[in-house]
Amino acid sequence: MVHQPRSQERLSQSSDTEDIVTTLAPRLAYFAGVARTEHVTRAAQEMNVPQSTLSRAMARLEQDLGVDLFARRGRTVALTPAGRTFLTSVERALAEVGRAADEVRADADPTTGKVAFGFLHTMGAETVPGLIQAFRADHPRVRFSLVQNYGEAMLERLRAGELDLCLTSPVPDAPDLVARRLDEQKLRLVVPADHPLAARRRIRLAEAADETFVTLEPGYGLRRITDDLCKEAGFKPRIAFEGEEAETLRGLVAAGLGVALLPPPVFPRPGVVELTVTAPRAAREIGVAWMVGHPDTPPVAAFKQFLLSRRGSLLP
Repeated sequence: MVHQPRSQERLSQSSDTEDIVTTLAPRLAYFAGVARTEHVTRAAQEMNVPQSTLSRAMARLEQDLGVDLFARRGRTVALTPAGRTFLTSVERALAEVGRAADEVRADADPTTGKVAFGFLHTMGAETVPGLIQAFRADHPRVRFSLVQNYGEAMLERLRAGELDLCLTSPVPDAPDLVARRLDEQKLRLVVPADHPLAARRRIRLAEAADETFVTLEPGYGLRRITDDLCKEAGFKPRIAFEGEEAETLRGLVAAGLGVALLPPPVFPRPGVVELTVTAPRAAREIGVAWMVGHPDTPPVAAFKQFLLSRRGSLLP
């Protein structure tokens, strides 16, 4: 069958990809249905759309592409070589959309859905495993995508939509976030076991003004708290090392590299002594944060309520 030249305007090769996709996408499933049945009437019945709607959609699709996708033979149609080429990619695209739809539906399933959850390095050894174990007692099939990082990095991922919730410290105060304080963790001055201060049980932080400190890197919440507490005590700490893990710092204290302000360890560490800081008040707040206006799937909502229910008893 010979087609007459198309007089109506079509998409040019220089059209933006986004414009092409926006124009063509609604017609791709119609095209695949007609290609599969090779019959417009039958395809319209299977897809439950008027035959006239389907015929117009196919005509406009060919017009927009500027190529003939079908050869008409009475009531039936057959794919042209261009149509077969187009169908291969269309079927692949539709299958990918179908997989994506299945994935997001699965992630939102109340019973088997997924929670993307971020937490601090210092929460990973005991706190978070305990929380997940307790939550899964009532939600055994909910899945978790876990991210362990420092506070600012987690908030960036929260804002990017990569996380649903995160445990962080300090508790953020930002207009685009909702944050709730859950618990408080005392910080101690950790000194080497053979240090002159090791015989003490309590200390004012100002007494450590002449010490060398090992700390977390700038950007970590605990580093900011350390700097603020030292400033409140009247000095700026001399830094010998900046790291990424609290337990690494504890090991370096044991090696005599310096002292550190750290939360309590999961297990006692040989070679160090941990002193209670009496002034200024040395503690960090632990909170949960999420995006303002971000709709929760059922599993995320359930885990959020679980975390909020642990207010005051979050930490072991």
